[in-house]
Amino acid sequence: MWSAYSCSMRDPDDMTLDGRGRHRGGNTARLHLPGVNLLPPVARKHLRRRVLAVLSHDAPAPDYDAPLGDPGLFGADSVTWKIHADFPSMMAGGLASLMLQALHPLALAGVWDHSAFRTDTLGRLRNTTAFVGRTTYAPRAPAEAAIEHVRVIHRSVRGIAEDGRAYSADDPHLLTWVHCAGCWCFLRAYERYCQRIPRAMQDRYLAEMTQIAEALGARDVPESTEEVDAFFARVRPELSFDARTRETLRVLGSIRLPIPLAGFSRDLFLGSAAALLPGWALDLMERSSLRRWRDRGAARALRLIAPSVRDAMAEGGLAWRACRRTGADYAALYKWEMQGGCQPADRVG
Repeated sequence: MWSAYSCSMRDPDDMTLDGRGRHRGGNTARLHLPGVNLLPPVARKHLRRRVLAVLSHDAPAPDYDAPLGDPGLFGADSVTWKIHADFPSMMAGGLASLMLQALHPLALAGVWDHSAFRTDTLGRLRNTTAFVGRTTYAPRAPAEAAIEHVRVIHRSVRGIAEDGRAYSADDPHLLTWVHCAGCWCFLRAYERYCQRIPRAMQDRYLAEMTQIAEALGARDVPESTEEVDAFFARVRPELSFDARTRETLRVLGSIRLPIPLAGFSRDLFLGSAAALLPGWALDLMERSSLRRWRDRGAARALRLIAPSVRDAMAEGGLAWRACRRTGADYAALYKWEMQGGCQPADRVG
């Protein structure tokens, strides 16, 4: 679902985002990332510790530092590395994708019947986060292993939905739906909470990401924003907002985070996520005018604090380490080649 900030907790002051010790021999020059950072160094360090405490777990992590030069499945020149590097955007986009994906009753049936999402919501989200991060930034061998691991799990996820229809997690159509919902939300989140993306680069991102979807078994995967919009138009008659969808959103809205101001942080990201959804999805969810007004307020708040979160989570993260492994410039991940330059996030949406 999200970019991987998965880790096993040791000393949070000396830890990369997957729990391995920080490497100190590289470039430690101050980064210049999008937006105005409002937090002093001590506060950024505290924020980093708190976020890691939420997203960490003890699962083994691949080595993101070796072999040197291994670009993984995408490489530093990819658009995927750029978009998935932005922590606040990926958090909001990941939550938005969950909301959108839950509208398909057959896709939701597999999660409902075969996962611990309702009883271990945070654990489920951590696992999905790890998958996105590993397939994006890990060397090729562990990235391919992560895909094969999910394929094996999918083979046993099948059953009968509430309406009597059979479902399977390796159904190519459902895989394409889940994939498109995720990619679309990641794009919209990056544009709203980080900076604008040239249209050609959005299409390139979608084309790059098809390799993950196809490796999992999806077919006829859209490769441009126009194709994704057309796919959504075809799928909309299959979507519904039923009791299971309501319960899924309720579970997300009541997730308990082990951090100070947990309720505020949860509501901020969930509201910012809902603000990304297309109007037809919000209408289907019966989201009231008041809720949408609150969502827009959360989105404005996230745009304000996103630069501080982005800065706090940059050094030592998976994108950072992948750049070190390949000899790439981490700061270049936030630079886009477009006529007239990038527009800042506060001018988007």
